[in-house]
Amino acid sequence: MTRFSERTLRRAGAADTHSAPRTPPTAEAPPHPRATLALTSAATAVALMTYTAPMVTLPDTVAALHTPVSAQAWLLNGTPLGLAALLLVAGSLADDYGRRRIFLAGTLALGLTTALGGLTTSTFLFTLARIAQGAASAAILASSLGLLVTAFPTPRGRLHATGVWGAFVSGGIAAGPLVAGAMPTWRVAYGVLGAAALLVAALALRPLPESKAPRGGRPDLLGALTFGSALVALVAALTLGRDGWLRTPVGLLLAAAVLLVALFTLVERRTKTPMIDLSLLRHPRFLASSAGGLFTGLTVIGLFSYVPALLQQTLHMSAMTTAWLLLLWSGLSFVVALQAKRLAGRVGPRLQLAAGFLLHAAGALTMLGAIGAGSWVRLLPGLVLGGVGSGLLNAALPLMAVESVPLARAAMGSGAQQTFRYIGSCAGVALTIALVTSSGGGLARGADVAMVVSAGLAVLGAVAVGVLRERA
Repeated sequence: MTRFSERTLRRAGAADTHSAPRTPPTAEAPPHPRATLALTSAATAVALMTYTAPMVTLPDTVAALHTPVSAQAWLLNGTPLGLAALLLVAGSLADDYGRRRIFLAGTLALGLTTALGGLTTSTFLFTLARIAQGAASAAILASSLGLLVTAFPTPRGRLHATGVWGAFVSGGIAAGPLVAGAMPTWRVAYGVLGAAALLVAALALRPLPESKAPRGGRPDLLGALTFGSALVALVAALTLGRDGWLRTPVGLLLAAAVLLVALFTLVERRTKTPMIDLSLLRHPRFLASSAGGLFTGLTVIGLFSYVPALLQQTLHMSAMTTAWLLLLWSGLSFVVALQAKRLAGRVGPRLQLAAGFLLHAAGALTMLGAIGAGSWVRLLPGLVLGGVGSGLLNAALPLMAVESVPLARAAMGSGAQQTFRYIGSCAGVALTIALVTSSGGGLARGADVAMVVSAGLAVLGAVAVGVLRERA
């Protein structure tokens, strides 16, 4: 056993001693590790493909739905809003009521809501469909890591499984724009992705065993309501803020978000079965995991969610050409995430996160001036650096998620980290669009400003995960 694995076991034990006693996870059927890894990875890839499809279909969707500039952020932010609002809920329900049950429900719901999204005829209905897709994806992402922890009980096995799962996060990001760009219309693309999710749901019916970590008590419905409402208010404020941060509606929404978060904290302290154990906020590992997720969404996802649409608007590239160019970034991310497990024992996940953020910052700064020069070739070095950095982030984040909480609450840990990730994504997308479209120097000047801000936030993320060092 490596030193890294030994530390993992000691820390997991320490985390258990700092939290209320938990019932250990139970499996109602023998796990099938390979099938579990294949199915959870496939469902995760489809969820991320659905998430990233608008990267190249946004211009066509905007034209078809007659979406004004002020509402375009909603087309991108619908799915991350659903993810952020439901990840903690889904993780808690998966641990308490069955990870297989939540996984299958999420995969089925993703297929149906994605297909319906392709049939919508208005910006409002499309946004609702995207929010529903995010909620379904939350069930998949939160339950997947819980299923993997049960199927791979050893530290070495978890290292392998989370590495592969993280690589398929990158793989889904890479494949989404390619699949969407290859389809004749954006509506057909959503139909194909919906069918893919339904196929995975059908294949997962028999091989996946059930597992849970029941705590007793009722679901934390009040916590879910207050937390979800807080996120809706926050994202609405961030999206509306691009038209003026000092406007009354923006201020009221931000105030509502703060009050609802305070109410959520009060609810979580009093309920017997909270969505999140607030005592974890005292542990550096959990804080580092959450900070890693937040800054990944704010910097990496926030910037690259809008770059493809920006290339189509400024360099007049087709959706398919943009998808192939973006593949350099996302494909490298997939390869690096798949190979990052070789760093175990030499470079811990916290240092991988810091390196990933610094590489993203270097990549963003390298791309400065490319849009203004009208040269996609000048983007290539930045895409390479950003792709390697993104791969390190996607490999380290799932491992930190399951290590930052008692293993019986792995789905909750995954849900917590990814909640912060998609809160950051919502904020990052809204910020990027605001910076690009509000600059006085046009889209090219705005793109440079957005890249500088993204780089600065990435450096801040590296500092944050570096400061949150686990005490010996």
